[in-house]
Amino acid sequence: MLNYNELRPGVVFILDNAPFEVLEYHFLRMQQRKPVVQTKIRNLINGKVLDRTFHQNESFEEAEIKKEKVKYIYNHRNNFIFCYKNNPAKRFELTSEQIGGKAKYLKPNSLVEVALFNNEIINIILPIKMDFEVIEAPPNIKGSTASGGNKVITIETNAKINAPLFIEQGDIIRINTQTDQYSERVEKGN
Repeated sequence: MLNYNELRPGVVFILDNAPFEVLEYHFLRMQQRKPVVQTKIRNLINGKVLDRTFHQNESFEEAEIKKEKVKYIYNHRNNFIFCYKNNPAKRFELTSEQIGGKAKYLKPNSLVEVALFNNEIINIILPIKMDFEVIEAPPNIKGSTASGGNKVITIETNAKINAPLFIEQGDIIRINTQTDQYSERVEKGN
């Protein structure tokens, strides 16, 4: 069991029969009052973020979240098909509502992790940095690189990303999937 003061960022606990992850934690002690903890927590099943205050008499059960490697195969009509890394014949699908904004980084045959709670898949976890080929990039305007600006490019999954002006079509770039930002150029295109 977890006490109210053990709800640090990154801790996963059960509240109302659902797993929640602590995003922010603030301990408050006001004069003449009992101490409380103000938190910002995210429901790991539906992704909603809540602000909750917990008191010293509250305790919580720690959630057991298992992770397993899976391979993304393809998508069809808002359903994303995956298979287990060790057992390609065992397939399952997740809807676009379950995956959310992470769908723009899924490319065929890429390895991701799934989070399991009570043996049910609740979420996918992308690698923090992934490599993508640039399929569309507007041309550079001569002399515009001195200020170090950005332009919007399209990567192989049809997602649009802000990247530096020197990125061209055919380049392989690395993107941080948590912040949706360009990280570095891995390989220069032809």
